[in-house]
Amino acid sequence: MAATPINDADPVREAAVEAALGALDLDTKARLLSGQDFWSLPAVPEIGLRSLVMSDGPIGVRGVRWTADDPSIALPSPTALAATWDPELARRAGVLLAQEARRKGVHVLLAPTVNLHRSPLGGRHFECYSEDPYLTGEIGTGYVRGVQSGGVGTTVKHFVGNDAETDRFTVDNLIAPRPLRELYLAPFEAIVRNAHPWGIMTAYNTVNGTTMTEHRYLVNEVLRGEWHFDGFNVSDWTAARSTSGAVLGGLDVAMPGPVTPYGEPLAAAVRAGEVPASAVDGAVRNVLRLAARVGILDGAPPVVTELPPETDGRELAREIARRAFVLVRNEGGALPVDPAKTRKVALIGAAARDARILGGGSATVFPTQVVSPLDGLAAALPDGAVSYALGADPSGRLATAGPGFELRAVCRDKAGRTIGTASVPGGRIQWVGSDLPDGVTHETLHTIEVTGTFTPRESGEHTFGTRGLGGFRLTVGEQVLFDGDELPGDEADPFAAVFGAPVERGTATLTAGEPVAISFEYTVFKSPGARLQAIGFSLMHRDPQRDPDELIAEAVAAAREADTAVVVVATTEEVESEGFDRKDLRLPGRQDDLVHAVAAANPNTVVVVNAGSPVELPWREDVAAVLLSWFPGQEGGAALADVLLGAAEPGGRLPTTWPAALEDAPVRRVEPDGGELPYEEGVFIGYRAWDRAGTTPAYPFGHGLGYTEWSYESLQATAAAATVRIRNTGSRTGRETVQVYVAPSDPGTDRAARQLAGFATAEAAPGEAVEVAVALSSRAFETWDETADTWARRPGTYEIRTGRSLTDTRLTATVDAAH
Repeated sequence: MAATPINDADPVREAAVEAALGALDLDTKARLLSGQDFWSLPAVPEIGLRSLVMSDGPIGVRGVRWTADDPSIALPSPTALAATWDPELARRAGVLLAQEARRKGVHVLLAPTVNLHRSPLGGRHFECYSEDPYLTGEIGTGYVRGVQSGGVGTTVKHFVGNDAETDRFTVDNLIAPRPLRELYLAPFEAIVRNAHPWGIMTAYNTVNGTTMTEHRYLVNEVLRGEWHFDGFNVSDWTAARSTSGAVLGGLDVAMPGPVTPYGEPLAAAVRAGEVPASAVDGAVRNVLRLAARVGILDGAPPVVTELPPETDGRELAREIARRAFVLVRNEGGALPVDPAKTRKVALIGAAARDARILGGGSATVFPTQVVSPLDGLAAALPDGAVSYALGADPSGRLATAGPGFELRAVCRDKAGRTIGTASVPGGRIQWVGSDLPDGVTHETLHTIEVTGTFTPRESGEHTFGTRGLGGFRLTVGEQVLFDGDELPGDEADPFAAVFGAPVERGTATLTAGEPVAISFEYTVFKSPGARLQAIGFSLMHRDPQRDPDELIAEAVAAAREADTAVVVVATTEEVESEGFDRKDLRLPGRQDDLVHAVAAANPNTVVVVNAGSPVELPWREDVAAVLLSWFPGQEGGAALADVLLGAAEPGGRLPTTWPAALEDAPVRRVEPDGGELPYEEGVFIGYRAWDRAGTTPAYPFGHGLGYTEWSYESLQATAAAATVRIRNTGSRTGRETVQVYVAPSDPGTDRAARQLAGFATAEAAPGEAVEVAVALSSRAFETWDETADTWARRPGTYEIRTGRSLTDTRLTATVDAAH
């Protein structure tokens, strides 16, 4: 990247930090290290310190209020951002998110997520960038630079080894030193060294016997000692398990409040001689330094005094989506579709109408608007040129109450008095910490009455349900479907009720277009000793289940009448979300049958895959084109129309290997045995493992087609850099991602056969040649020496390979690692 990290070393700022630290007593220091609520740290007016506010988001800024009343721009998923292979675009995304954060009064963004795609079954696969640590580090570096250039801090997460969701609170990931250094720590190291993040978030899981919020070696010795990280270290929410162990393990802040192992317990531990006062001072110093950097400590100049220009969020969201879409198959130039020669497009699929724009869990935001594929294509083509058919319903379970529901909530205290009101978008309420309607507190809130109407789109038997913990009374029309309690089980994950499976409560026979009254009364469940102050529940719904064969037949009929059939297949929130891992890679419902049938009816069938991570595509050789759209954000439908109709080129390249079938994936296991999950594969994950296994995936790492052709004309290389001359030999302007891999002449059995060492993008007009300079990572020539406990350059000759993907090598050169 051309940009350099902001050098925020400032003696005036550091002096202000030290002066503030010296003015605090022990109790105030301990209180400052403990969340005062779900999102913030307490203010200390005596030293001019305002409250520090944190918020999720990797793809949008939720703010302290998780509500549609305060929406956020929703960008494409992190995996989509990585598919652009463009750190500069990631930087621009960060600039926009800082703009959103400032608008919402947020000082620190709880992002980016830089864990790796170790297994395709990982539930938060969509929230991470890549299987490759170098690509992850480069995209993460761009993102952090962008956010912090806007005066907002970042917390690079989840440090380290939080690569799956199963038993994430308790699992002990057993990772040997080499893979720990070469793979899992590598993105964190690159971002710390190159982008200087102001925060790190330590994970729930344990690594090699020590929980990460108490890991002295990895935090104090590696992160702070070797890498010279000087920011603050915050726990993942409820991850801090102890007082002395955490503070001595380098954890600065325990979140969320108001109940944490810090605060009063920490002050008591110092007075009892269990924790040295210097450890508390060090943690407070890191918090004050962060406050100074973001401009909320009086007398300390903030790092950023001149903000970047305002960014058009919708336009950038659309651009990122276009640049992220990966065209993996395009037989006979099926794409782009020529609007002038197209009479009718049949758009098919549930996700074509009801867009799936983001994954489930803490990355969720309420978008400012949503453009579905149906919206996008209908706006781009003449009236009547787009027909729609459902084809198949991917959801085998209930979904949050969506189109047709008009709901409001009234909050009452125990005496039945009204204390507040709120909107209920998607039938969902998720209030955490101080994220409550005006006039409402956790102490006074007793019941929430959600009322309104539902106007069905279809006649028949509608299924209703609930998600969450507490007492529920659900009435549809005059029919009481449920009146009872849902109590917690044995889950260690406190978020399981919010992100877990919904429960069916009953059915009601309704008529399309006729509104029916909805009443959903909720009684708050308060768990004794709970560390979280949160209210989370949802009204769930499923449309009548029509005969699947009939739905497919309708889609086939529409496809036969069209010039082009576009089938949008998708995963659902039950498949891809925080809180659980996937069980398989199959598309839910009858979507595979749908594609087979439509492709048989129309040879010009294009399939759009709306999923945040790999799914099996058993029909991929039977269709004309396959376009991966990931979770494309709120402007995904508009971007899809741009790409399908040729107004823009699909610019993405795969940031992860795409298996043909789950059983082909060399690394699959995400479930611990006896509380332990050995990373037995060592350094061989992702394409490194595919190379060693000798198995061919559906699509290799780095793969992606555009709408033009490229020739690679020359390569000059040293061990530090490569210069590649490429030419656009097609008929339209295009963008190419030049990838450079390093392959040792003798990798032996302990090294990858090849690994990504550098990449760069370039644009060229038809017939134009450009020279692309690619810096090569020195780590491509090094391994971690477990005996010497240091990096070691491996001597010998290496082949420098450049091309369009891992397996599409166009030119090679040989270099000596010593030069």
